[in-house]
Amino acid sequence: MATATRPAPGSPSGASRGHERSEARERLLSTASALFYREGIRAVGVERILAEAPVTRATFYRHFPSKDELVLAYLRGVDAHIRAGTQAAIDAAPSPADALRAIGTAVADDLARPDFRGCAFLKAAAEYPDPDDPVRQVVLDHRAWYVATLTGLFAQVFGDSPRRGKPEHAALHFVMMRDGAMSGAHLDGADAVGAAFHRGVEGLLTLLH
Repeated sequence: MATATRPAPGSPSGASRGHERSEARERLLSTASALFYREGIRAVGVERILAEAPVTRATFYRHFPSKDELVLAYLRGVDAHIRAGTQAAIDAAPSPADALRAIGTAVADDLARPDFRGCAFLKAAAEYPDPDDPVRQVVLDHRAWYVATLTGLFAQVFGDSPRRGKPEHAALHFVMMRDGAMSGAHLDGADAVGAAFHRGVEGLLTLLH
C-alpha cells in the first residue's frame, strides 16, 4: 500500500508523504478511469475500485471525498487528453483544413482501438441526465470547447469566400457526425464507419467552402 508507510531513511518526511499521496491518487484515478470507461460509471462501486487499485478506504477518501469527485477527476482527465491531442493536431497541420482532417483522423483512429467503448462524455451524459449535476456540467463544458475549436477552424477555412457558410453550422455538423460514429462503430464496424466519417469531413470542407 502507498499509504501509512513510513518515510524512507534519509528522505524528507513531507516530500516522501507527498510522493506517496501522489502515487496513490494516480493509481486510484487510473484504475477507476479504466473501470468507468469499460463498464460504466454507476456500475462500478467504491469497493471495486479499492480492491483493484488496491488502496485502503482511508486513502481513497483522503484523495477523493466522494465517488463523484473521482468521477469528475476521470472526466477532466479525458478532457485534458483530448484537448492536448487536438492542439497538437492543429499545431502540426499546414492549414486549418488539414487541422480539421487531422482531428477527424484522430476520431476514426479511436474507433479502431481494441478497447474502444464509445465516447466517455456521451456515456457519462447518459448516466447523469440532470443538467445541474457537476458531472453533466463537465460534459457540457467539454463539448462547448470542442464546438468552439471546430468553429474557429471552419471560420478560417471558409474565409471571405462568397460561398461562405456558417462556421458554427459546420462545427455542429462535424460533432453530429462524430457522435454518430462513436455510437455506431461497434454495430456497423470501425472501418466502415471511419471511412464514412472521413467522407463526411471532406464533404464539409468541399461543399460548404
